[in-house]
Amino acid sequence: MKPSTRRTIIIVSVIVLILLAIILAVSLSGPDHIIYSDFINALKSGKIDQVYFNGSYRIDFSLVNEDGLNYYTYYRSTNMSQIILIIEALAQAENPVVVEYDFNDPSSSSLLSSLLMPIIMIVLLAVIFFIIMRKTNGANNKALNFGKTKANQVKDSKVRFSDVAGAEEEKQELQEIVDFLKDPKKFTAIGARIPKGVLLVGPPGTGKTLFAKAVAGEANVPFFSISGSDFVEMFVGVGASRVRDLFDQAKHSMPCIIFIDEIDAVGRQRGAGLGGGNDEREQTLNQLLVQMDGFESNDSIIVMAATNRADILDPALMRPGRFDRQIYVNIPDVKGREDIFKVHSRNKPLAPDINFKSLARLTSGFTGADIENLLNEAAILAARANRKIINMEDISEAINKVIAGPAKKSRVVTERDKRITAYHESGHAIIAKLSKNCDTVHEVSIIPRGQAAGYTITLPENDDNHYTKQKLLDQICMMLGGRAAEEIVIKDVSAGASNDIQRASKIARKMVTEWGMSDAIGNMYLGASEEVFLGRDYQTQLNYSDEMAAKIDAEIKSIIDTQYARALSILRENRGIMDKMVKLLYEKETIYENEIDALFAEGAAFDANLNTALPAPEEKKDSDGEHAKAKCDGAAFDADKTAAPHAPEEKQNSDSEPANAESDGAAEKADTEGAGKMSEGEDEKE
Repeated sequence: MKPSTRRTIIIVSVIVLILLAIILAVSLSGPDHIIYSDFINALKSGKIDQVYFNGSYRIDFSLVNEDGLNYYTYYRSTNMSQIILIIEALAQAENPVVVEYDFNDPSSSSLLSSLLMPIIMIVLLAVIFFIIMRKTNGANNKALNFGKTKANQVKDSKVRFSDVAGAEEEKQELQEIVDFLKDPKKFTAIGARIPKGVLLVGPPGTGKTLFAKAVAGEANVPFFSISGSDFVEMFVGVGASRVRDLFDQAKHSMPCIIFIDEIDAVGRQRGAGLGGGNDEREQTLNQLLVQMDGFESNDSIIVMAATNRADILDPALMRPGRFDRQIYVNIPDVKGREDIFKVHSRNKPLAPDINFKSLARLTSGFTGADIENLLNEAAILAARANRKIINMEDISEAINKVIAGPAKKSRVVTERDKRITAYHESGHAIIAKLSKNCDTVHEVSIIPRGQAAGYTITLPENDDNHYTKQKLLDQICMMLGGRAAEEIVIKDVSAGASNDIQRASKIARKMVTEWGMSDAIGNMYLGASEEVFLGRDYQTQLNYSDEMAAKIDAEIKSIIDTQYARALSILRENRGIMDKMVKLLYEKETIYENEIDALFAEGAAFDANLNTALPAPEEKKDSDGEHAKAKCDGAAFDADKTAAPHAPEEKQNSDSEPANAESDGAAEKADTEGAGKMSEGEDEKE
């Protein structure tokens, strides 16, 4: 039952109960009933002094020395003359008794029956009729409004451009739209026209919808907001009707802004799909194209839209004249993350030792939504500990929680699994520390989080968008370090390295097929679309032969095998440090950058219980020309310098310069970088 219907029933019930209470009160406070024979006897004995003949064959009377007609009885029409004779006889007796009497119209009824009861019935009938008509009209309105738009006009939006950080250029582009609406003469004076459409494109969480809210808050014009899925229904023609109705409403409010969120729900390429396309969606798209740039001009209506799948939008929708501006909202850099931290921490009490610059470096690859969620998690952790301020420990734990999930300290881990995980994570950390192009190791832990039995987090020193071949090879070597450590120490391998192998294979395949980093394949693009659009790419064929496919597989295997052998070599030469790191992990479960640096700074000074020592440093040349200088010679590190020994270097061929992988290729944060890169030591067991 709907709340409105329930409310109506309650109101009607209350009214009826009140009326019944009034009727009951009136009836209880009325005169007492006396039978007719007792009335006649009282009249003859002179005990009655006033008689009133009511029109409904009722006699109201009062006794001697009493005020008011406190009694009543009923009579027949033939009894009236008998009663009058008795009264007249009493008046002519020796001791006359005067009885006053009066008459009412016999055809009239009482006030209750003649006035109140009809009013009650009329009110009840009117209420019932109103409810029925309301239900009927509601059903009719739903049927008639089926093709009406579901857009909401945003009023009093409190979001401003000052609440959006980390995207200054994007903010400036949208600020010009707002300025144009506020002062169009400034632009029209030099021949500029207002952009008809603005498309916001970017990964999820980068603030596209937040930008739209900021525009709604800054612009003093009507702002209509709707989702792309609100146009699509199962009935053909409804979506097109809603588009027409949306623009009709906008025309009455010009100048105005229409914001369509997730426009890819309605703006996908036409004619795509295994069944020949979707007629309803395509008709909706056709109507949208006509409204945005057809024969009718809507110069004072700006259409804003947001999507993270611009690659599947229809080309007719993307052309100038419809979406004149395409604003790419990227993942914020370190300066942008610092500003975002300042915005989202406005209403949160932070400890004075929290440094936003350090937090920005710790959260490489985080979007604005990630940072907002991170600070919220930190606030929840502080509240859970009954503290009034958020300290650095809360934020550090929140970062790890966002990256890998909550820590599962209560999980029972067997000694064998703990040993495998400790050596696995130590393998990652040592190779990352000794490789020249790997990021700094920030944290190593054997506490289970999420699907991982342990994790190693590395943090980049800067936000590089281009990755060289040597950096990618070092990344692959680091990812395979966990499996290599297992083989060296456990003399066996486990299924815990599945995620590492998957990510390493993905990078190696991209190096060969997309980034031209294979000497055997050369600078040829042999890759495919990252995300397959089923309707468009279902029957896409590979543009290379089976022989080339075999060569690609061989090159990928060669890269993986070479880096795995390199990982084995580095770990064997630094077995002592690995054992000491495992011992430290057993003691503390989680170690940080300064503790890792201290292990390497100790050099050849090993614990007496380990009874092992590192070999003296020497330069070993591998068969492929690599110079392995990964040995830790125990040379005295400066107290201020915590840098690791020189990392192994790949010898570059004269004709093979390190290629820069574009940001849409190698710079995939999930593969080679993350808010801190996390190498999941061991996946959750099946």
